[in-house]
Amino acid sequence: MALEILMPALSPTMEEGTLAKWLVAEGDRVQSGDLLAEIETDKATMEFEAVDEGVIGKLLVAEGTANVKVNSAIAILLEEGDAADATASPPAQSTAAAAPVAAEESTAHAPAPSAPPSAAPAAMSSNDGTRIFASPLARRIAADQGLDLTQISGSGPKGRIVKADVSGVPAAAAASSAAAAPLAGAPGPAASLPSSASAASVEALYQGRSYKTVSLDGMRRVIADRLTEAKQTVPHFYLRRDIQLDNLLKLRSEVNAGLAARGVKLSVNDFIIKACAMALQSVPAANAVWAGDRVLQMEASDISVAVAIQGGLFTPVLLDADSKSLSKLAVEMKDLAARARSRKLAPHEYQGGSFSISNLGMMGIDNFDAVINPPQGAILAVGAGKKRPVVDADGTLSVATVMSVTMSVDHRVIDGALGAELLDAIVHNLEHPLSMLA
Repeated sequence: MALEILMPALSPTMEEGTLAKWLVAEGDRVQSGDLLAEIETDKATMEFEAVDEGVIGKLLVAEGTANVKVNSAIAILLEEGDAADATASPPAQSTAAAAPVAAEESTAHAPAPSAPPSAAPAAMSSNDGTRIFASPLARRIAADQGLDLTQISGSGPKGRIVKADVSGVPAAAAASSAAAAPLAGAPGPAASLPSSASAASVEALYQGRSYKTVSLDGMRRVIADRLTEAKQTVPHFYLRRDIQLDNLLKLRSEVNAGLAARGVKLSVNDFIIKACAMALQSVPAANAVWAGDRVLQMEASDISVAVAIQGGLFTPVLLDADSKSLSKLAVEMKDLAARARSRKLAPHEYQGGSFSISNLGMMGIDNFDAVINPPQGAILAVGAGKKRPVVDADGTLSVATVMSVTMSVDHRVIDGALGAELLDAIVHNLEHPLSMLA
C-alpha cells in the first residue's frame, strides 16, 4: 500500500521546518537508511533518512518550502500495486506545501495563510459499519475538498476509492459533505506575536508609509518565544564589574607566539571561556540550572557561547571546559562557530550547558545586559576592552585596558551573594591569567 512520508521532528523543540532540498526524485527506489531530503530546523540543517523501502510516488512539498508542520505529509512512498496512484498529480497543497516562503518585500500586507489541512484517516466506515477503502492520495484530495468518502463509489480494485473517483466531483457533493464537517482548509487564527500588539494593529499605525514585510522563519520564532518567556518568567538581577586586561593581553601575545607553529591562535574570548569554567568549579553552588521544582547542580563546567548568524544566533556548548587547555578550547570553539554559521550543528551540540557567554565587545559595545538562556542560571555579557584612566592601589593615576562585564542571574538559582562570589572568581581569573595555565 502507499505510505505517507511525514515531516520528521529532528529536535525536541521542533514544531515545523523548511524542506531545504530533496535528495530523491519521483520514481526513485529507496531503501531504509537512504537519504531523502535536507531539512532546516529552527537551528540546523539536517539530513532525513528513509525508514521504509519502496518507490517515491509523489513529492508533495516543493524544495524551499518553509513552515512545514511536523508530521504533515511531504511525499508518498509506493509499494507493489500502487503504480496507479504513482503517476497521479499531487493533491491541492496546504500552506505548508505551497511555494517557498521567503522574506516578502511589499508595501501592503498579505492575508494570513490558511491552516494546513489535517491528514485524512487511514480508513473510514459508512453508516451501516461497512469499511471504506481509499488510497492515501484520494483521502487527501477528499479532505482538501471537503468530500464525504462514504458517498463516493470506488473504481479501483475491490471498490477502492482512487484519485479518479474524487477528482472533478460536482460542487454539490462537496457542499453536502461540508454540511456534515467543516472544510479542512478553513482559515485558522492568525499566528500570535511575541507581544500584546497584533500584526493588524501595528500595520495600521504605519498605514500610508512604505515598508517591507519580512516573514519569521523557524529560528526567529523560537528566539522570540524563548526570550519572551525568559524575560517574563525568570527573575533576573544584574551584577557589574570592570576587569583590567593588560596582564591577559600580554600573556596572550606570548602564548600565541609559541602556538603559531601549530596554527592555533587564542582570542580574548577563549580566556573568558576558561575563566568562567574555572570559576564555576571554584563556586560549585553557582554551577546550576533551574528544573521547575528543584535546582540541578552540575559537576562539569559546560559553557554555552553565543554565536551570531544570519537571522539569529546559536549557543554551541563547550563540554567540560574546566578540564580543557586554552589551545583545545580555541580549536573547539573555532570549529563550533564555523559549523554554527553554516547551520551544521547537531542538537546535542547547542543544547544544555549551565552558563552562557555573550560577547559584543568585538563589535565595539561598551556594556549591555543579556537575557538568561533557560534553564541556565546565569549569562555573562562582555563589553569591549578600552584604554581608561584608573587609580592604582597606591593612589596614583595610570592608564589600563578595562573591560566591563554584566552577569545576568536567575534569582531562583543563585542568590545575590553567591552571584557576587562567582563574578569575583571570574574577574580574578582574568586579571591573573597565569592561574589558568596551571
